[in-house]
Amino acid sequence: MLRRLKIFSAASIVFLLSGCTTIYNPATQRRETYFIGTQNEIALGRDMDLEIQKKMRIMQDQEMQLRLGKIAKRIAAASDRQDLIYTFKIIKDKELNAFSIPGGYVYVNTGLMDMATDDELSCVLAHEVGHIAARHSVKKLQAVMGYEIIMGIALGVSGQQSVAQATDIIFNIGSLGYSRKDELLADRLAVRYSKNGGYSPYGMIGFFEKLKEEESKRGPNLKIHFLSSHPDLDLRIQKVKEEIASSQ
Repeated sequence: MLRRLKIFSAASIVFLLSGCTTIYNPATQRRETYFIGTQNEIALGRDMDLEIQKKMRIMQDQEMQLRLGKIAKRIAAASDRQDLIYTFKIIKDKELNAFSIPGGYVYVNTGLMDMATDDELSCVLAHEVGHIAARHSVKKLQAVMGYEIIMGIALGVSGQQSVAQATDIIFNIGSLGYSRKDELLADRLAVRYSKNGGYSPYGMIGFFEKLKEEESKRGPNLKIHFLSSHPDLDLRIQKVKEEIASSQ
């Protein structure tokens, strides 16, 4: 039995590696290896989006959609990653939050949209698009999920349970934040994408200042969901200012 397991494991790894794709990612400026290719990522994102629609109320407000669509189109065009179609949706929720999932899907809460100016909203969208361009969620799935599940996703034969598991993992990441390194990279990309999209990257600073003000109102026991495990806001503001200065 042990011998059979060893053979299966070795075969699985060889099979998995045979499906690997190594590319230069301009968002991270590094060569990176992915087990989940773009087409499988898009298919997974589509399935995950269906799961999210079951759990959350997606807004169909025409005025809000027009505003979001106008900004999102320009941010998507500025992204380093153009091998997928970006989809932006609004969730009816007063919490100040936004998140993205594999396949180019970005979700923004109504509470955040109501609070943010167009420049600030552009930076939030650019931040989430930055996560997609850097493939942060794909790399997180590769690190967290088992070989067999990853192979199923990579081959497009993963079952509903695997999709639900992947959705839960990415939803938790989207709610609580990626690593400090990933978040700071997404901030840097947001400066570039918002600027290239025709918006002011200073909107990111304005948004962070509003989050600081809101956080101080809520007190230490009522943290903003979007900031649960993100880097310190003062550090993020400092890094964004440095990025803006270096891009001028």
